[in-house]
Amino acid sequence: MRPRPINGIAPDKTEDDIAREQLGPRGVPGAPDPARMVPQAEKNTPRHIDAGHTA
Repeated sequence: MRPRPINGIAPDKTEDDIAREQLGPRGVPGAPDPARMVPQAEKNTPRHIDAGHTA
């Protein structure tokens, strides 16, 4: 894929996405991503997220 010129449109992949493809999620190619939400964080995450109001 050739790079597109900067024209205000976000690229398909970020630098982090490219690094994860090459190095894996923790810098180990082929290793599974061990990140998960712990029960306390899941409990504290609101179920209904208010999108807010426009000014």
